Amino acid sequence: MAPTKKPFWADQAFVTLATNDNYAKGAMVLGQSLRNHSTTRKLVALIGPHVAEDALHSVFDEVVMVDVMDSCDAANLALMKRPDLGVTITKLHCWTLLQYSKCVFMDADTLVLSNIDELFEREELSAAPDPGWPDCFNSGVFVFRPSKETHEELLKFCTEKGSFDGGDQGVLNSYFNTWATADISKHLPFIYNLSSIAIYSYLPAFKQYGHDAKVVHFLGKVKPWNYSYDAQRGEVKGHSASPDPCQMHPNYLLQWWQLYAASVLPLLQKAYGDGERHEDAREQPRFPPPPSLRLSSAERKQRWEAGQIDYLGDDSFTNIEQKLNSFLK
Repeated sequence: MAPTKKPFWADQAFVTLATNDNYAKGAMVLGQSLRNHSTTRKLVALIGPHVAEDALHSVFDEVVMVDVMDSCDAANLALMKRPDLGVTITKLHCWTLLQYSKCVFMDADTLVLSNIDELFEREELSAAPDPGWPDCFNSGVFVFRPSKETHEELLKFCTEKGSFDGGDQGVLNSYFNTWATADISKHLPFIYNLSSIAIYSYLPAFKQYGHDAKVVHFLGKVKPWNYSYDAQRGEVKGHSASPDPCQMHPNYLLQWWQLYAASVLPLLQKAYGDGERHEDAREQPRFPPPPSLRLSSAERKQRWEAGQIDYLGDDSFTNIEQKLNSFLK
């Protein structure tokens, strides 16, 4: 007797966001990990206007370009030492996906370890506790229902009250402010959003429960794609900003790179060729921006002065710091 095929839910989707090409790599790894674990839901990627999208179509059912929004909250972002998080407000566009009845949002720096379609049995807003402040939920993984009204209310909330941390997590926790106390069924188990930060802050719990993890979240400034990978040796090579891969838990970091090398890298090479490689041929090629989106210095300056700043791309703190160091030398 043939095994029963799981039904495909065309009106439900996993959704992620990429505001630059590095996060697009992460999104492709996330999407491929969902497919490898036989999800029965559609995959949707929201992307900023400067993201090369050709390869994304190989993994996602739908690629939607959205405007990049920014909280412009330098003070609170400075408290977290993460000026790049302001554009995460763009995540609020996920409520505009009205063609879907229910969705699960997942940050592009997450990796799925097993099938998680059961998350669609939860209601809005279901999420796991944040390891830094457990009475807040972490907005890296959450269940929601697209709604024009909710989207408009969230934008109005941002305008009137802002975000207590300068990013989407502060906005969403303030808007869905009964999450901590109202309905325990909306508290996702931590295994659906296991952060590397929590692994080392409570190692005994990780040893006890870590084998049940379903989603790993690579929280922090340094991401998996900031490292490099020696495919011949099957080893992850350290990053200059964080030379010890163990800060990210080596097993999960290796799984990310193995999936990238086996499934995502061939798609990138097919879409963009090998012309934009790093000096080390064993490392990953960059997403080359489409020719129409390559900005001249004058155009970048004009965008900066107009407040159109690519915090996660060319205008990231890291790139600015490198430019200043070069100038000072």
